[in-house]
Amino acid sequence: MLRKIRLHLLLSSVSLAGFAGTPAPAQAAPSASRTFAFDLPAQALGDALLAFSRLTRLQLASSPAVLNGARSPRLQGRMTAADALARLTADSDLDGRIVDGTVTIARHKRFATAAAAAVAGDGASVQVSESAVEPQVVGGGDIVVTGYRESVAKAQQIKKNATGSQDVILAQDIAAFPDQNLAEALQRIPGVAITRDSGEGRQISLRGLGADFTRTQLNGMEVLTNTSSGLDSRSSVSRSRAFDYSIFASELFNKVVVEKSYAAEQDEGGIGGTVGLHTAKPFDFNRLTVVASAKGQMNQYTKTVTPRLVGLISERWGDFGVLASVAYSTADTVEFGYRNWNWSQINFGAANVGPAISAADRALLVNATGASRIWNSRAQTYATFFNKRERLGLTTALQYHPDDRTDLTLDVLYGKLNNDRTSGVIGAAGTNGIAANNVTGTQLLTGVSFDDFNDIVGASFDHVDMRTESKVTHDQTTFWQAALNGHTDLSSNLTVNFLGGWSRSTFDSRYAEVYLEAVGKSYAFTGLNTGSPRTSYGFDTTDASQWDLQGLETRADRIKSEFYNTKAELAWTIGSGSTIKAGAGFKRFTNSGWQRKVAPSYEGKPGIPDVPTTTLSNSTLAPYTIGDVAGTYALLGQPMTLTAGNTVAGTAYDLLENTYGAYLQYDLATELGTIGLRANFGVRYYHTDLGSSGTALVGSALVPVNVTNNYHGFLPAANLAFDLSRSVVFRLSGNRNLSRPALSDMRAAGTLNLASFGGTIAAGNPNLAPFKADSVEASLEYYDGKRGSLAIGAFYKHMDSYITSETRLVAYDTTGYPASLLPVGVDPSVLVNYTRPINGPGASIKGIELAAKRDFDFLPAPFDKLGVLGNVTIAEGSTDVFYAGVPVRLPLPTLSKFSSNATLYYDTDRWGVRGSVATRSRYRWGDGGNGNIGEYIKGTTNLDASAYVNLTHQVKLSLDVINITDEPIVQYADGTAKRVMTNTVSGRTVAFGGTMRF
Repeated sequence: MLRKIRLHLLLSSVSLAGFAGTPAPAQAAPSASRTFAFDLPAQALGDALLAFSRLTRLQLASSPAVLNGARSPRLQGRMTAADALARLTADSDLDGRIVDGTVTIARHKRFATAAAAAVAGDGASVQVSESAVEPQVVGGGDIVVTGYRESVAKAQQIKKNATGSQDVILAQDIAAFPDQNLAEALQRIPGVAITRDSGEGRQISLRGLGADFTRTQLNGMEVLTNTSSGLDSRSSVSRSRAFDYSIFASELFNKVVVEKSYAAEQDEGGIGGTVGLHTAKPFDFNRLTVVASAKGQMNQYTKTVTPRLVGLISERWGDFGVLASVAYSTADTVEFGYRNWNWSQINFGAANVGPAISAADRALLVNATGASRIWNSRAQTYATFFNKRERLGLTTALQYHPDDRTDLTLDVLYGKLNNDRTSGVIGAAGTNGIAANNVTGTQLLTGVSFDDFNDIVGASFDHVDMRTESKVTHDQTTFWQAALNGHTDLSSNLTVNFLGGWSRSTFDSRYAEVYLEAVGKSYAFTGLNTGSPRTSYGFDTTDASQWDLQGLETRADRIKSEFYNTKAELAWTIGSGSTIKAGAGFKRFTNSGWQRKVAPSYEGKPGIPDVPTTTLSNSTLAPYTIGDVAGTYALLGQPMTLTAGNTVAGTAYDLLENTYGAYLQYDLATELGTIGLRANFGVRYYHTDLGSSGTALVGSALVPVNVTNNYHGFLPAANLAFDLSRSVVFRLSGNRNLSRPALSDMRAAGTLNLASFGGTIAAGNPNLAPFKADSVEASLEYYDGKRGSLAIGAFYKHMDSYITSETRLVAYDTTGYPASLLPVGVDPSVLVNYTRPINGPGASIKGIELAAKRDFDFLPAPFDKLGVLGNVTIAEGSTDVFYAGVPVRLPLPTLSKFSSNATLYYDTDRWGVRGSVATRSRYRWGDGGNGNIGEYIKGTTNLDASAYVNLTHQVKLSLDVINITDEPIVQYADGTAKRVMTNTVSGRTVAFGGTMRF
């Protein structure tokens, strides 16, 4: 009773004081970014607001009549005052706003009926938490699940309260899906699509722009990691700015924020957007917390059970806290199917076309010229890639948090991804194979069929030299980061924020390979214009006596990236809802790497012993003999290690970028009549000094060079969010941003990939200017409390400069590279595709996003626990790609015109089940080459599912199924002809296990 009297007197006095024009004593408004630790039970809203006022030191302005009968949900966790107020009033027909240091509570009559109806929910208490895992017990009573439904609701609230366009995934959202790594967790955000390799997600594209256009921050600082693919056609070793998310397990993070609009306080560098990764902190937990999780997972094709283990411990002692977490897993996967070495136009010698070929077909095959030449796939291979991945992640956080005015956190993170890959290949790639531009050896074409594009889609041959390849690869990516973040209030209206950090990523790859050759064999292939290309062989491919040693290849690659980041900011609150931010920072980025290789030939050499072999019979479209790599190298006395003397010319280079930045930004939170307004306006200045060193082509000679370059400019940005009502937000943003060129494009070096048919040479260009883009976007968003939301947005980005490639078919001996780099017996006049990046004309991208979420709590039990969320992105963008100097307009790389994700869930305190479908339409992977216009990956649809049951307050069991339909990855050359290059599958993965929390 006394509490109710105090509340009535307080609210009445505040209201009367405001009516009489006599101001109440001034209270310093807290910084909009300051967070408070809330722990409030579900109770009458008036009592909750009293506790809220005591903690935040904000005045209340309302009347008891307005609050009569209103209740607040349980509120627990660390958040800003605005976020907490929104949650306290979320399930009522009341609207709370903070204006001039005062909290006003008003009833929105237009929404009163709907809000009153919505209050009649399940009445359960809600716990707001960003903690990393699983159900939490409150007061020893009923289970309060910080589960999937609640994490989506909180992420929705964070999105609503943001000024710019952003999307958020919170810990339970990440942990609640069968995500093998962080890339797969991100695919459920609107506008995000992922690339996959050997059964796992690898990189992301954001709003149609590729991974090079997305900046990744970890605990506030920019980072970069690299991994590799087993297939050369998927960039087996990728030296770019594209962050490989596959290195990290999703369980290491408790929040991921994707910022799609740009503000001046953000570092430049992400035209597509910025992905912010955040690891857990000790003060995310209220007490000693220990979590342990163990799962076993198995792939459809490997059949072996491998572990997935997660552990976390967090404790606080007054103002100090310590947290440590570990995530460890191994996974056995296999990717197998059909592939070839791209397509090219081809001529046959007259003697190479058999008598069964018609005169009309012979005319196409022999001595044809220009566009009338037929197209043929190279080598037509079956391939299998066995992968054993070992992923380890460790985090440690030390936090000093004496009060809400000061916070200092040191995060240390270590990540390691090992991939031991063994692969086998069989194809028409021997000395007299079907892999060159012209067939003039012993090969004899005995049958052929074409499609409408003059492509050979089926053929049979005699007297062809077949080849098998057996490769053992070890890839390792190691990552370290140390980041110190802090803020403190120097006074009631002046706050300093600072960041200092270092990160290093090192990628090492080495392989040893054995080539076997079977001379003068027959084979046939069919179905290259269907979804199931197949090859048959006219001899026993498993008979070891048919195969002789042709050669070996040993190769090693290294990529090392390192960041040093510093940043400081002063935030001056000049009035309620009005803040000026000024900051400056320095970023030092270094990148270096090399490739080493030796490839001894044993073909035709006398005295070569029979090497040990084995038969590849599992996970392959046909069994065949391959060389035993370790046994062969040992027998021949060939070392598997390489030295600096084996460095391939043009592959070793170093980059250094020093960037200085400063910004000024004004943040505003106010009201325009009955409309709330949140906004920021600012400008950022950047200056980048670049140094690139390596071995480059100068004139007709390869010489060491050092190239320096610099660029600078101003980046203005403005973001506005209009709260049209308690439920409706309209956003409008405009900015200029940049993305720096890919690392491989900036190299003062060249990369050679040479074979009997010629191959490719790729050279860099350190004088490239960065991508620059002007962007505008708008969105209209409706929020129905925690139950649902509906948003539609549109965006447009115009790049006034766009880096594209120029490819020319030239004779190797005109490039200036030495003949000694060619394979044995290859004529120096062989034609090669010579590619280099250039600053081309501008490009633009536009699109729309739709996102929706709805809990079906309006249905009768038990269907009231159902819910659905989904999103659709439609984007369009193109640029010129130059072929022999002629521009051709192609879609932007990795742009899918259509991408979507949908999830249907049933979520209760005791058990739940979820199913998710992610789709993306085809996207361009590369430029093509050999006369092919573009290279593409076919659209995909991936299905995943997850289920859980809480046995007790502390124990949870879960079952996950990944890639349910065993979706193939299909890659093809030329956007019109769609000449198949790869068609592989990797199988579904099933994981089962449990989690314990204390």
